Amino acid sequence: MAPWGERLAGVRGVLLDISGVLYDSGAGGGTAITGSVEAVARLKGSRLKVRFCTNESQKSRAELVGQLRRLGFDISEGEVTAPAPAACQILKERGLRPYLLIHDGVRSEFDQIDTSNPNCVVIADAGESFSYQNMNNAFQVLMELENPVLISLGKGRYYKETSGLMLDVGPYMKALEYACGIKAEVVGKPSPEFFKSALQAIGVEAHQLLSM
Repeated sequence: MAPWGERLAGVRGVLLDISGVLYDSGAGGGTAITGSVEAVARLKGSRLKVRFCTNESQKSRAELVGQLRRLGFDISEGEVTAPAPAACQILKERGLRPYLLIHDGVRSEFDQIDTSNPNCVVIADAGESFSYQNMNNAFQVLMELENPVLISLGKGRYYKETSGLMLDVGPYMKALEYACGIKAEVVGKPSPEFFKSALQAIGVEAHQLLSM
């Protein structure tokens, strides 16, 4: 294996995942993964440009950043690429009015979005809001549309909290896809457009990037 100096030749930026890489979420704000606070500090003190990329959809960026700062991370809201703001941009550009099947913690990100008379569904990691009634409401909205649009904030199967593994948005997204005979548009990882927006934010090309 080549030495780190050679492997980093030409690298100008780093994309860092958050959940499961920097910290494990859970009760009391979660816990930082050993060495992660120091690693972020060293990266930010280097010549490399750093961007944080997350599929977090139970918290607003402001809440997530506040939580990470309390754990000791040097991070600001403007350094985070997250799916909810990206989805809001898509909704505005396409004149879409969503039925929101999302967690209350991220609802503030959609405060400027018109949700009257929905013509699409936005689904995220809604946690306890993944009730039969809410899923069926989303299903009914989609089935009543001539060209149904389902936007999913990520498509993960599960994630880790301090209390154990938790179902993510992916299984619920797949249920609506199957029931409605449609394909969801994924906003967030692993969508190429999501990563492109993160690269644009730091002015780095894909071949100049290290992703963790």
